[in-house]
Amino acid sequence: MITALLSTAVVSLAGSHPAVAASETSQSATTVTVLTRNIYLGADVGVALALLPDMPAAAQFMWDQMRANDITERAVALAGEIKQGQPDVIGLQEATTWSCSTGLSEQQVVYDFTDELLQALAASGQNYVVASTGANQARNPGFSIGPIPLLTTVHDPQVFQPLFGSDDAQCGFTVADVLLVRESLQASVMAAGTVEYQQDTAIVPALMVITRGYAWADISIGGTPTRFVTTHLESIWNPNEVPAATRQAQQLAQDLSTTAMPLVVLGDFNSDPRDPRPADDNPGDQPEISQTCPAQGPEQVGDASCSAYWTMVRAGFTDAGPDMTDGQNMTWGVAADLAAPDPTRNVAAIRLGNSSGMTERIDFVFVRNDVRVKQASVIGNSWQDPMTTWSCGQAPGRDDPKARCLASDHAGVLATLSIPGAAIADPPLASTRSTSGASPVSVVLVGAILLLGLFAFVMIVRIVRIRARRRHAA
Repeated sequence: MITALLSTAVVSLAGSHPAVAASETSQSATTVTVLTRNIYLGADVGVALALLPDMPAAAQFMWDQMRANDITERAVALAGEIKQGQPDVIGLQEATTWSCSTGLSEQQVVYDFTDELLQALAASGQNYVVASTGANQARNPGFSIGPIPLLTTVHDPQVFQPLFGSDDAQCGFTVADVLLVRESLQASVMAAGTVEYQQDTAIVPALMVITRGYAWADISIGGTPTRFVTTHLESIWNPNEVPAATRQAQQLAQDLSTTAMPLVVLGDFNSDPRDPRPADDNPGDQPEISQTCPAQGPEQVGDASCSAYWTMVRAGFTDAGPDMTDGQNMTWGVAADLAAPDPTRNVAAIRLGNSSGMTERIDFVFVRNDVRVKQASVIGNSWQDPMTTWSCGQAPGRDDPKARCLASDHAGVLATLSIPGAAIADPPLASTRSTSGASPVSVVLVGAILLLGLFAFVMIVRIVRIRARRRHAA
């Protein structure tokens, strides 16, 4: 019943906004194919957070799993997907760089997922670049944890000996949203930039804060100025509070409210149309119903108050599809090692009719302003295609030489769109970037001191509790 209501609501809400109704008299419409693809930072952040405040253990876990989920091999599989889909514009999320150093030496980028993908694409005969104009790139660095002496030190002689002459190094990562375009389209990029969301999420106040934003580019498609955006909204939510993803979607919709030219938004919205949902029907730990956040149901289907998805639909965007009520079109998430469905969610996935173990639809292509959808499909969700999977049995910690893994813990959404003619270019978006007045060295030192203090405090609390339990037992 809820599925039917959601489907009906999508149609009715989309139809209530004239801006999304395609013009039948558009001059010389041009076809463009787009792909939204979360390429996965390579490790399960949820497991790492559960290890806190043991920062060294969390750092080592993240590094080891990232290495096992070999980005060089995954990039080849992603390039295989892209070669099959032939997108003109690609919105990447979790386009991660991993940087390391020893002591107080200068950080060195050890893995750059965007560069790895671009190289794999070029090797397969496909040339893409980051959309840019001059020094302005559609590459938005987001959440970042820098290398911190002692606390983020990891052990990996194979990688660090050639680089640093050491078995150990302190490492950190930065995730980014990036827009790629076919190299032949680069000359048609009119403007590019980034915007930060005001809503962020504090893991450790003033020290470990997750920032998000989006990258954008205005590109002439067949002579029509068209705005493309890629974003990754926050997944962490707090009980009885409006999810951060909803607040970020509200800003995104507001920022784009004056855009009159054709508009395409690609992203991982961390919002399933069914959210918020009951706690007993929530295999993906999505936002749950509360006094603040009512359930999507007969009386409030399409309620945007706690939903990033419905915020976008209410703002006049059309979900390009494919059908979000079809269980086969879920886009997240398989096991963190990419080798199989997540055993904790597979029963729910089978009940939905998804054979890949995916239980949530959180990746979307949204369009507005006379952009028509010609076709849409979910890709990257099958272990059966050797072109879009990678041989993962020889990776560190793996022992099945025949094993094949998916390229990411997300599936992608590929959509072919018709862009109308005769549009007038809007002024470029006002780009913003979060900055810090402190030097990298001072940030590291202050961060180390604060985290050590936090670690010591938690350990003292644990010791006191253990002693109290022992006295009580005695």
